[in-house]
Amino acid sequence: MASAIILAAGSGKRMNSALPKQYMDLAGLPVLTRTLMVFDKHPAIEHIFLVVSANDTAYCRQHILSNNSWGKTVRLVTGGKKRQDSVYNGLKAAGANIGEGEIVLIHDGARPFVSKDMITECIEGARECGACILGIPASDTLKRVDSRGIIYGTISRENVWMAQTPQAFSLKLIRDGFENAMKKGLSVTDDAAVLESFGIPVRIIPGSRNNMKITTPEDFDFAVAMLRSVVLP
Repeated sequence: MASAIILAAGSGKRMNSALPKQYMDLAGLPVLTRTLMVFDKHPAIEHIFLVVSANDTAYCRQHILSNNSWGKTVRLVTGGKKRQDSVYNGLKAAGANIGEGEIVLIHDGARPFVSKDMITECIEGARECGACILGIPASDTLKRVDSRGIIYGTISRENVWMAQTPQAFSLKLIRDGFENAMKKGLSVTDDAAVLESFGIPVRIIPGSRNNMKITTPEDFDFAVAMLRSVVLP
């Protein structure tokens, strides 16, 4: 069995909406509800820890958790100032409920198109090597740009991947990694980078371009178009 930490504590400033992106209605259901449903229905997921802003706790209880018949208990966890603070709070909550050797998956609440197979493959990869994440190979040319927007270099796409979530880890491995990172004052933008910074190997497996994170109005429009082309609840 495994557990999921769903991150939904962001403010979604790039969406230019008064309502954070994870709560916006996407074809009849909030984005976050669609994300939670995939994990709730997965047979290998035993616990779900939903990390939200302290200001959103009441809203989340009323509009997300009370409006659905969840098969699993969804525990609310208060997020922190930064993403890595929110992840660590989720890891501490998980540690109070599951064993240190169990697998935890960390996933963005604004990625509603994650699939059952993606979750399964991440769990299997983490069981084999302790850490496994989803990603897709870079397909566009990558440029280095300075603060003025002037290109000063081109990055080879060879062996370059773009990270996605879920990212799956042994609980003790990732929790110890976060604690070591905090002691050293490291700042990271994804969870695998915590382990990478200490030389701990992380496996990456193919995700999907459909497993997008909804961040901007353009992303939201694309998500609506995706729902029109496939049958989703």
